[in-house]
Amino acid sequence: MAKITYKHPNGTTTIVDVQAPNTVMRGAKLNNIDGIEAQCGGSAQCGTCHVYVDEASTVPLPPMDDVEDDVLYGTACPRRDSSRLSCQLPVTEDLDGLVLHLPEAQS
Repeated sequence: MAKITYKHPNGTTTIVDVQAPNTVMRGAKLNNIDGIEAQCGGSAQCGTCHVYVDEASTVPLPPMDDVEDDVLYGTACPRRDSSRLSCQLPVTEDLDGLVLHLPEAQS
């Protein structure tokens, strides 16, 4: 299990416990987090689970593959160095404390 923090564009923060083997995206959907649409259901095709990893985060993330990299160029909000698809972030105990910022829009 990992405690994940989702920071909304309006300044509110939601902290939830997410069980492995879910993804960060699935954890958001299971906990009714607004701002994660996940239109493709987690197959890294739509970019509607785009998040920005907090710049101060030291949580180790898996490397980005070529598919995720390509999809991030087509997101509704600008890609940043900290951009990731939350469907490509599997939850492990190592992700405990992860802080994410949600973009203004997903589609």
